[in-house]
Amino acid sequence: MIDMKRDVKSTSDRELVLVRVLNAPRELVFKTWTEPEHVEKWWGPRGYTTKTHKMDVRPGGTWHYLMTHAEHGEFDNLITYREVVRPERLVYSHGTSEEPEQFQVTVTFANEGGKTRLTMHSVWPSAEVLAAMKKYGAEEGGKHTMDKLEEHLATLVQRAT
Repeated sequence: MIDMKRDVKSTSDRELVLVRVLNAPRELVFKTWTEPEHVEKWWGPRGYTTKTHKMDVRPGGTWHYLMTHAEHGEFDNLITYREVVRPERLVYSHGTSEEPEQFQVTVTFANEGGKTRLTMHSVWPSAEVLAAMKKYGAEEGGKHTMDKLEEHLATLVQRAT
C-alpha cells in the first residue's frame, strides 16, 4: 500500500498565490487576460509597459512579450499555454525565450454573483528560487499587476453601463 502523505511532494514552500475579487463578470476578466489589446494596458508592475509580439491562447500556444522599464531595462517573457478552459482556467509555463519553463502558473476565474474571484497560483522550482524572486519584488509586482487589472476592468465596466 502506498503512503500518499509521504509520496505526494508538497509545493507550499515554493508557491506564490495572489487572490483578488474583481467587480466584473468572469467572461470579461478572462478576455482581458487573453487579448493583447487589453493585456498591454495592465500587465506588469507599476512603471512597466508591456508590448506583445505574439499571443496564441490555446494549449501549446504562446504569448511572447517584452516588459520595459525606464530605469531597469527590457525583459523578454514567454508564456506557453498548457491548458485553456474558457472562461474558467489558464495553466501555463512562464519563462523567457532562452529559458521557457522557469515556473508554472494556474489562473482560475470563479464566478461570484457577477464578480470574479481571480486566483493566480505560481509554483517555482525551489523555495530558494521563490525567495530570490520575492527579494527581487515578485510578490509586490504581482500585487501591482492585480491593481492595474482592477483599474482597467473598472474602465471597461464603466463604459459598458
